[in-house]
Amino acid sequence: MAETLFLPQNASKEETYEALLPQIEALISGEVDLYANLANVAAALREAFGFFWVGFYLVKNEQLVLGPFQGPIACTRINFGKGVCGTAWKEAKTQLVPDVDAFPGHIACNSASKSEIVVPVFKGEEVAMVLDVDSDKLADFDKTDQRYLEELMGILGETLA
Repeated sequence: MAETLFLPQNASKEETYEALLPQIEALISGEVDLYANLANVAAALREAFGFFWVGFYLVKNEQLVLGPFQGPIACTRINFGKGVCGTAWKEAKTQLVPDVDAFPGHIACNSASKSEIVVPVFKGEEVAMVLDVDSDKLADFDKTDQRYLEELMGILGETLA
């Protein structure tokens, strides 16, 4: 696949995801390097939706460690159960946060972040990493984002097997 995304103009969020996911799947299916795939997934999501920050935290030595991302400088390490990312890891489920300031224990890597969605990526039964997406707008994520990002992270998880 060429390094160009083909996205519909003036499309709904759902239509954009439906156009984007097969392109990302094709992009990562031909590449075996995890970091290359994570970098391209982060870039594709940011390009398609203009998210403030998109990136991955990988489980390493009992912490989440910053991986490939797009956006401003980020926190490097997050402990199990801490913040939105650590909670997604601990609970092994997506965290959809309309207002990060209302989330108990939120870690403010960047004060411009207002809402967030964090989706775990599984290797077998274990969380191997999380996708973290931040917006500089309140309540910018919804069940549509959750549905498609979970589908995408399932595809990514299959490449880890």
